[in-house]
Amino acid sequence: MLPIRDHNPSERIPYVTFILMGVNIAIFLLGLALVQTEQAQASLYHHYAMIPARLADGENYAALLTSIFLHAGFMHLAGNMLFLWIFGDNLEDKMGHVPFLFFYLLCGIGASLAQFATEPTSTIPTVGASGAIAGVMGGYLLLFPKARVDIFIFFVVFFRILPIPAWIMLVLWFGLQLFNGLNTDTTAGGVAYWAHAGGFIIGFVATLPLWLRLGGQRFWVRTDGHPDHPAATYGRSNVPVVRRR
Repeated sequence: MLPIRDHNPSERIPYVTFILMGVNIAIFLLGLALVQTEQAQASLYHHYAMIPARLADGENYAALLTSIFLHAGFMHLAGNMLFLWIFGDNLEDKMGHVPFLFFYLLCGIGASLAQFATEPTSTIPTVGASGAIAGVMGGYLLLFPKARVDIFIFFVVFFRILPIPAWIMLVLWFGLQLFNGLNTDTTAGGVAYWAHAGGFIIGFVATLPLWLRLGGQRFWVRTDGHPDHPAATYGRSNVPVVRRR
């Protein structure tokens, strides 16, 4: 179940979302150009990835931040940027550009700490923006639970694109992170499920003050759980046409 687009264009140009995507892509491409050997890659991760054992020894606290701009491969980067593109613009629209940037960085650092807490002696590097983006998803769930998101469902030879309320996709995604976190050996490497779950919770909690300032449940009643502006329209091609006002 993969989200591919939403029906909810932002009213303002999401400059910070674009900049974050650009920085992540630029760093990845720079790494491809400069990191040509396994030794160079190991050095890169040693200095800039979040390695719990180093953090436990009081070393390299800066990696809590730098690690969220590194990615382990093209699909890792592409998946994260897709999620950021879908969910980031509406949250930035409601929070404002600068607050959204601080929110994103807070979620990323908090997600790194959540992963550290699960295995503080691990020497496995943790990289990726997914913890920060999980925070964006948590904030999106609180503000826009009924926003429509198109998901691509595939099972062997069956596939279909379905529009569903965002809360269904986001709650299922969060539940999978918890399930996999509880049933995966964190010392074996792979996906940082606790960073995802931790980032999601941090993003949800950090958005509560904004939600309350907007009116709390009255905000949901006024917007019916959607972004409070017109949805995207779809032409015959099924590609959303988004016009900014």
